Amino acid sequence: MNQQSEPFYDVNRTYEDNYEQGPFGAFAAALDAPEQAADADSRGASGETFMGVPVNLAFGIPAGPLLNSRFTTAAFRMGFDLATYKTVRSRAWGCNPFPNVLAVHPKSADGSLTPGSAELDEGVLADTNYERPISISNSFGVPSQDPDLWQPDMFRAIEAAGPGQLLVPGFQGSRVAGMSEEDYIADHATTARLVKETGAKVMVMNTSCPNEGHNRLLCHDPLLIGRITEAVKREIGDTPLMVKLAYIPDDAALELMVRSTVGRGTVQGFSTINTISARLVDAHGAQALPGKGRERSGVCGHAIRGAGLDMVARLAALRERLGLDFAINGVGGVTTPEDYAAYKRAGADSVMSATGAMWDAELARRIKAE
Repeated sequence: MNQQSEPFYDVNRTYEDNYEQGPFGAFAAALDAPEQAADADSRGASGETFMGVPVNLAFGIPAGPLLNSRFTTAAFRMGFDLATYKTVRSRAWGCNPFPNVLAVHPKSADGSLTPGSAELDEGVLADTNYERPISISNSFGVPSQDPDLWQPDMFRAIEAAGPGQLLVPGFQGSRVAGMSEEDYIADHATTARLVKETGAKVMVMNTSCPNEGHNRLLCHDPLLIGRITEAVKREIGDTPLMVKLAYIPDDAALELMVRSTVGRGTVQGFSTINTISARLVDAHGAQALPGKGRERSGVCGHAIRGAGLDMVARLAALRERLGLDFAINGVGGVTTPEDYAAYKRAGADSVMSATGAMWDAELARRIKAE
């Protein structure tokens, strides 16, 4: 596998090894290059912004594959003007056992997964045959370093952004045994304050972790998110806050989400979608990912492109109908410049690619070239 196609996150290594030794491929080469060789030629002259902050091009990588400041700095040097620091917590949090990433092969002719389809429960084939267009499992469990480690590292990541580039910190609250709802809300606020202390200009709150449980996604409770974002905004003040969502099939629930947050002035944007939860099986129909509680996994990449575009279009329609001002960040299945353009047409103000960027380090440059 040549350098250009080698994923910057090595799916054949543990999360811990990737954190300590990564990134790989072209991202590693970008880090080894002199600092002045940071990607200047591919800057766009778009005059775009992300959550009010000027950027060269509102395109980048969402929370997930950029594990620390080495990964985010390499992303900047490869022309990704938005680099999201992998979701952090108020405490150290372990990763699911290896493996975390498998190739996923939906049955449909176009390789897509449809929210609510029987296939998601019956089982989707997952193996190590990574084909393009690429779809993968996302079975990490949102690991986090202790704040004593991630705070100084996030500060370094913010400082490494070049002109027209922006470090976007991701964070979420942590559920632990015996925690009350008020404690859960307070944990979000505490984590947001810790992020704010690093000098972050914007931040994204994850409410869509598939590893919290198939039926326990925070984004399925808009009223609770409304209370959480009120507590968060008391800590971060006028720092723009974006909320990351999973696919929400019900229009009324999506409108309630918007009214409970944007309508109350606590949220300035939505990032969507995270993943689609599916039961993953091997060629014999057995559980593909080993371990208790890992029958299902979030699936990302090409398979969720249609669902991501649908969510963006529905949010854009709500924005217009309600007369509210909020940003929309389109995520899901962006593997080509054409996918980027489709999200922009659907109403996205910014676009991000995780799986596509992992396997194509030149994606940002190719989008700017077109």
